[in-house]
This record gives sequence, structure tokens and C-alpha cells, in this order.
Amino acid sequence: MRIALVASQSSSPRPRDAADHSQRVTSLAEALGRLGHQVTLYAPNGSPAQPAKATLGPGVTVEHLPAGPAGSRRPSGDEPALDIPVFSDHLARRWRQNPPDVAHAHFWTSGLAALAGARGLNLPVVQTFQSLGAPADHSHRPADAARPARGSRAARRAGRQQDAGHQLAQVRLQVCLARNANAVLATSSEQMTKLTRLGVPRASIRVVPWGVDTGRFAPEGPVAKRNGRPRLLAVRQSADEPGLETVIRALAEVPDAELLVAGGPSGSGPANQNLAGLARDLGVADRITFTGDVSRTHLPALLRSADVLLSGEWEDPSGTVALQAMACGTPVAASAAGVVGDAVIDGTTGFLVPPGQPSALAHRIRHLFASPMQLEAFSIAAVDRARSRYSWDRIGRETVQAYERCLPHQFLATDETEAEDADSSLEG
Repeated sequence: MRIALVASQSSSPRPRDAADHSQRVTSLAEALGRLGHQVTLYAPNGSPAQPAKATLGPGVTVEHLPAGPAGSRRPSGDEPALDIPVFSDHLARRWRQNPPDVAHAHFWTSGLAALAGARGLNLPVVQTFQSLGAPADHSHRPADAARPARGSRAARRAGRQQDAGHQLAQVRLQVCLARNANAVLATSSEQMTKLTRLGVPRASIRVVPWGVDTGRFAPEGPVAKRNGRPRLLAVRQSADEPGLETVIRALAEVPDAELLVAGGPSGSGPANQNLAGLARDLGVADRITFTGDVSRTHLPALLRSADVLLSGEWEDPSGTVALQAMACGTPVAASAAGVVGDAVIDGTTGFLVPPGQPSALAHRIRHLFASPMQLEAFSIAAVDRARSRYSWDRIGRETVQAYERCLPHQFLATDETEAEDADSSLEG
């Protein structure tokens, strides 16, 4: 099968140096290539230094296409600026000359470009969303995650109204995109539910999560140095990661344990001032270490050294760190949201706790630490879960099955069969 993957970020020929989203798309491309398919990854050219075309692996090439000013980003800063007409025009030219069997877009802006580029070509388009800009749902937000308000009341109100307007516009575009795509691959059962609530036909949705590199992230390998204390680990994506206050409050109720906060700034400087102050107030400052950024090379060793990974996010669309920890044999404690809610089997590979409840989290941790045999059983089950359900080879096969249902010569199954297939994709 000739497969066109359409990304929203540039892709490095060295995927381990790429950003998380780019790396996940690259890993999927490589998995599809190992299955014998011919894969071309189309990505915006974010830098003049990037090659126009490069080989990522057997059967996999990447083409960087013009898509707007190099290095520009949207005002929100969390997604690349993409000139959709320019990008889609280049896609259409490529696909008219060398048509693929299916196009699979990642992120909603690249999805719009893929739909426009495929117009008139009888080319099925499959869509994966990194996250949904659904109307604000704070059901997973910890109580301590609120940010202090700044500026005048009128300015804050205007800012909220502007954000709400942008969010509503994004929701409408995502719904339009999902309804016009031949299939939507939800990354979790929670995302599937959100899509159906937004009016996307249930029959067009299949749950295909992101995978994990079970070769690189495995129990075998170097282990970061320990000091003899039970170790809790939290990996944050930014300096003000929501949920870390809950984790620190829980630490105060887990005697003798230490907490490593990886990612973001190190030490107790200004960026960590609030968290460090809370730790001092609770008397646990001597049991917390802010490690700063951890390289991809050293992350597996750090994950192997932890007894439990604590998820500090109320919603993690990709579940990347949790899956990596499980693959290394580290149980995960998290709230039942996103991919993590599907991946963690409560009481078997880790445990799920309500967000924003440090005492409940501490109780589960103490109970686990009091039973070394159960901790070991969780570790073994976590590895098995990651390898059997979330290996990239399995994710690649499930993705191909979704593609095949979209091809013109395939007959769509009944809604009942669709539901059975989607439910079975959650099992592992």
C-alpha cells in the first residue's frame, strides 16, 4: 500500500532528536514501513537547512514542503503556523503525479491541508487529532491548578472572550474536518466519546492509540543512581505543569519517599519558587529534587530507577511518558484521562485516582510500598501491557486495518461490527 502521512511539524531524519509529536509520527511511519508498505511523510519545511527529501528507514521517506514563513508560530505558541493553501497546493501537485492509496493527517491544520490536496483525486483521507479544542471541560483539572489572575478585570475578561472565540472556531473546524474525513482515528476511548458528542458519526471512528518504542524503553538497561529511599517520579512538560502541587502534598503523607521532578527548570530558582515554597511549608523540601531537563538518552534509565511514575497532568492526549514508564517496568499512578486512562489497568499495572486529591493518591502509594510483592507484580504487568498493546508494530497493524476499510474496493461493515472492532482495540 502507498501511504501518505501528513504532519504539522517538520520531521528529522534522526527521529530521536525530533519533538515528541514529530517523533510519534515518525515512529508510525517506520512501523508501517516494516510491514512492507511504501510510506511518504509530508511535513512543512521549518528551516532552510532541512533537506527537501530524506530517507527515514526502509520504505519510508520524508518530503519537506513549503508551508509558510520558516519558524513562524501561531500566537498561542503551541502549534506551528501553517499556510494551508500553500501546503495543500504542494500536496495536490505531488499526489496528482504520484497518487497514494490513502492519506493520513496528524493535527487538524494538516488535516485541512490534506482534504484540500485530495480534492478531486478519489483519495481517502484519515484524520488523527493530537487533542480536541472542545469547549472547556475542567472535569480532569486538579483543584490546585488554577493560575493567579493578572491584569485588570476588563483585560482578563477580554482575554477569556478572545480565547473562547478562538476555541469555538477551532471546534467548528475540527468537527467539519472529522465529518468529511473517511475515517477518524481517536487516540483514546475518551477522545472517541468527545468526537461523538461533537456530532462525528460513531461508525467513522476507530480507537488507535499512540505506541511506544519497546526496544528502547525496556526493563533491561542502565538504571539511574538511587539513594535507598522509595522513589516517586513526575515528568513535566513545562515549568508550570498542573497537578504538581497535588503530587507534593501527597509526598507529605508518604514517609521516607523521595520525589524527583524531571523536566522544566532545575533547582529551587524563580521558576520553581511556588513549588519549593509549598515543599518547605509541608516539611518535604529535603525529599524533593528538581532535576531539570532530562535528555532522551538518559530518560529510560531515570524511568527504570523509579518505583512509581506520577502523572501530573489532568489530561495527556498522547500518554507518551506513562507508556514509556510502563515499558520500563515502572507502574503508573494517574487520573483516568486520555490514553493513560486506557493504558493503566487499575490495580494491575498501576492505579487510577481522582484528580486533585493528594490524600487518596498518598493512600494508594503507601499501600503499594507496604507490599513489595504487589509492586513487583505491577511492574511485570506494566511491561506486558506496554509490549502487547502499545508496541509500534501492533499500532501499525491496527492503522493499516483502518486504512483498508477506507479503500474504494472495501465494503464498509455494519455499525455493530464497527463497534465490536473499536471495543476490541482497547483490549490488550
